[in-house]
Amino acid sequence: MKFKKGDEVIVTLGKDKGKKGKIEKVVPKKNAVFVAGVNVYKKHKKSQGQDKSGGIIDIIKPLYVAKIQLICPKCKKPTRIGIKIEAKQKIRICRKCGERI
Repeated sequence: MKFKKGDEVIVTLGKDKGKKGKIEKVVPKKNAVFVAGVNVYKKHKKSQGQDKSGGIIDIIKPLYVAKIQLICPKCKKPTRIGIKIEAKQKIRICRKCGERI
């Protein structure tokens, strides 16, 4: 997977189209990521006795990677991620400006 924790991304499809945020968690097996403040849903929880109160809580659901694009830290544009091999190491590059991410 080309996305990593801490990358700034923009949502390109869905109900949160146009929103920006940082990746909090990556789930490679499901090809999904958790983005802060994006894809937030409400969940109604029942009270679990006296010690645990109920109510409406916000939960963040994962986003499929096809619905997001990385924002290049150098040119500040949404871009695809390219891979370049230098000294037997894979390096991520911006497809728009060619700089290292």
